[in-house]
Amino acid sequence: MNLPGRTPGWQCQKAIHRRVAPCLSRSYLAPIKGEPRGGSEPNIIALLVLYKKSSTLPPDLQELSYYRTMIKHLELFRRAKKSLSATALWLTASTLLVVSSPSVAAQSAVILLYHHVAEDTPPSTSISPANFDAHLAYLRDNDFNVIALDRMIDGLRSGQSLPEKSVVITFDDGYSSIYDAAFPMLESYGYPFTLFLSTEPIDDGLSNYMTWDQVRQMSAADVIIANHMIDHPFMLEVRDNESDDQRLARLREDLLKAEQRIEAETGQSHRYLAYPYGEYDPAIKSLLEELNFVGLAQNSGAVGPNSDFLALPRFPLASIYANLDTASTKFSTLPFSVTQLRPDSPVTTNRSPSVTLKFESENYNFSQIGCFANSQPIPMTWIDREQGVLELHPEESYAGRRWRYICTAPDPGSNRHYWHSVQWINLD
Repeated sequence: MNLPGRTPGWQCQKAIHRRVAPCLSRSYLAPIKGEPRGGSEPNIIALLVLYKKSSTLPPDLQELSYYRTMIKHLELFRRAKKSLSATALWLTASTLLVVSSPSVAAQSAVILLYHHVAEDTPPSTSISPANFDAHLAYLRDNDFNVIALDRMIDGLRSGQSLPEKSVVITFDDGYSSIYDAAFPMLESYGYPFTLFLSTEPIDDGLSNYMTWDQVRQMSAADVIIANHMIDHPFMLEVRDNESDDQRLARLREDLLKAEQRIEAETGQSHRYLAYPYGEYDPAIKSLLEELNFVGLAQNSGAVGPNSDFLALPRFPLASIYANLDTASTKFSTLPFSVTQLRPDSPVTTNRSPSVTLKFESENYNFSQIGCFANSQPIPMTWIDREQGVLELHPEESYAGRRWRYICTAPDPGSNRHYWHSVQWINLD
């Protein structure tokens, strides 16, 4: 039985190395390392499983290294074919594919968020230069891989593996201390990073902000320059006599103007937006989706292929949250695969809102999940434990404009933790 649309067996090796979909035929994969041609049921089984795996993504998005790994696995089938039955070979193929599939750790990253790197700036958004250097040294000394934001986004969206313990470094606002203190340190460590700019303070020449000359210097050093709106607005604010449609039209105009301003000064246009203050609602997310932007928020958690690319979590590291003892735990967190069933918006008028989450089981048991707010446990009810549906119904009333619920679970195979947070914004 020849499968339609596939290449004869001897041509498969070339097809794989051109990063096209793997070939299937009744005969075999291309001879490897001089093996004579000849029909081989193990090869057919492996190719069938491989095609099932790889056809879930466009061929041009597949990692060549993935295919090379699979070729090595096919060699194992050939060595075993004299002693294993067809059934055993099928089980072996399935097992090898499970082992070679990217793990949660290999399909995850942590995004760090900094603002000021100084000792004379507001503590709530500041980390000292010495402490920032300690963060970078810890990442280096503990085998973290600091990668660029675009590599992380493209890799997770395409299903490619990322380096183990991947970390992305970002800065918001464009403060001068980023250029004066952080930039030289990051260059000395060889770490890529992303700078989210509000363009108006730079255009106005405010003293606490970088200049465009400095921004261009960073851009020339391969720093990603991305969007933080024109004037760092409260994006949820509805101005006097403004309808919600008018609010969204205003935000659209400001977003695109900021993107154009950044491109004019640096030549970069990535369509990444860091939400000012980390605030957004479903209408703003829909706007970003329409304009093909990626959104980055300020609620904590790791990032994986199932994360919301309209509101990717980041760990803010400032004030007490910049303490290396606690920050180091966040560096190595893993993403839950979780869906928020209700409500669908972080904006609430309730001071103790309930939320229903659906967790997909990874390497943890549902019974290991614990959820907290202000470091205190939140009462939980399993609506459907078998399906991972959990309701949080806090008894405490939370003050302030923004707060978060945080859910964690230990990874049994390491000292790492899964981490997810739920963002709340109260406009009263």
